[in-house]
Amino acid sequence: MDVLAVLIPISLLLGAVGLVAFIWTLKTRQYDDPEGDAQRILRSDYDDHPKP
Repeated sequence: MDVLAVLIPISLLLGAVGLVAFIWTLKTRQYDDPEGDAQRILRSDYDDHPKP
């Protein structure tokens, strides 16, 4: 039971860090181009097999 006293606060802290990171990505507008990939694949100069 002593382990739970350590693991629960650590998991809550990690969850809060993940939530803050997600909110930061929303605030910095990193998800603002939903149509970009869809249009990019339809272009004629799209390279389906890039060189390694």
